[in-house]
Amino acid sequence: MLRSVWVALVAATCVGGVANAQDTTSRQGVRIGLTYQPGTKPGVLVLPVAAAYGDSVRAILERDLDQGDRVTVVPGTAAPSPGAGALNYALYGQLGAAALVRLTLTGSGGIVVVLHDVAGKRTIDTRTAALIGAPLSADWRMSVHRVADELERSITGVRGIASTRVAFVRDGRVMLVDSDGASMRAVTERGRALSPAWHPGGRTLAYSLFADRGGTQVVSRDLSSGGTRVVSERAGLNITPTFSRDGRTIVYAHGQEAGTDLVAIPTTGGAARRVTVGRGSDNVSPSFSPDGQRLAFTSGRSGHPEVYISDADGTNADLLTPFAFGDQSYRSNPDWSPDGRSVAFQSLIGGRFQVMTISLRDRSIKQVTSEGVNEDPSWAPDGRHLVVTSTRTGSRQLFVVDVESGRARQLTFGGAPRSAAWSPSLAQ
Repeated sequence: MLRSVWVALVAATCVGGVANAQDTTSRQGVRIGLTYQPGTKPGVLVLPVAAAYGDSVRAILERDLDQGDRVTVVPGTAAPSPGAGALNYALYGQLGAAALVRLTLTGSGGIVVVLHDVAGKRTIDTRTAALIGAPLSADWRMSVHRVADELERSITGVRGIASTRVAFVRDGRVMLVDSDGASMRAVTERGRALSPAWHPGGRTLAYSLFADRGGTQVVSRDLSSGGTRVVSERAGLNITPTFSRDGRTIVYAHGQEAGTDLVAIPTTGGAARRVTVGRGSDNVSPSFSPDGQRLAFTSGRSGHPEVYISDADGTNADLLTPFAFGDQSYRSNPDWSPDGRSVAFQSLIGGRFQVMTISLRDRSIKQVTSEGVNEDPSWAPDGRHLVVTSTRTGSRQLFVVDVESGRARQLTFGGAPRSAAWSPSLAQ
């Protein structure tokens, strides 16, 4: 099956192909006493901000909260500004707000955020944060995203995903884009890059790169300094890297002639050790469980691609996706959810790939997508959202899908992207 991997790899330089996605564990917060009906999405109203760039801050916060899908943003146009006077909690309650956010921009480039419980008619949280960089710059926007994530954690108990980025490949280059689709930039020069993966610290990427003398290499890149280092030690096919949960190891697929197997190598360099024993089959696209003790990966050992799980050292391999005879038996590109409860993967259905999730508790399968072709799922840190490559609008683009509601939003526009990987929280 090695030839099939090489064919897929070459095809990936044009339209898609083998990919890997790195997921990260979200940090659970503690709800601090907001009063609202359990099981509902509380209404949140962000009051107008009377300051330079205040409208921009408010708009970013509202969009971030809306895209988290855990609250309902009350339209700000319905809310009169209270100025410096007392808050009319009764009025805001009539507008549907359970929580009220009042913002003050300071002259020193900071922001004071006060969260109010409307039903309780009280202040429940006050935070001060610095807005870094020039207004509307990428760093400044990321500062506002961090404020939004903390607000979501205070309201719902789950940290938001606004202060994250998605890495992907376009025209052979590794690109980054913020979770709201802004601040897109290239990380690498034009070339033939594949399958980026995030270090759990959020400051390093690993990806595959076609070598000058044939084959591919796994490369690690420091996003701050731009420094790169070749990780893979042997020539041949080296693809679909992923970092271990402690960031000390990179696992990737290596092959030369007969099949591909997963190998592990220290992030700082050293000798690679074999993880899987595929006996001539192709074993690619590893993804670690949140505790770092297990791996999900794609294997062709049954005669066609299926998703398997094993211990982190490759032992105790077990078929995860249910076996089915016929030409539709093709399941690949797994990504383990941050809460450890499920694995997302792509499955060939009616001649088109769709994104599915499988519960690790009872092996029940849920189809997440149905419009167009959908591939390469990667979990957000909240374990609720996936970024996928989709043709639902006619061209290949990245979409963010809420696996609970099915709501989808387009993340990229323009040239065809692929191989998306969602970062951990970039709160620090």
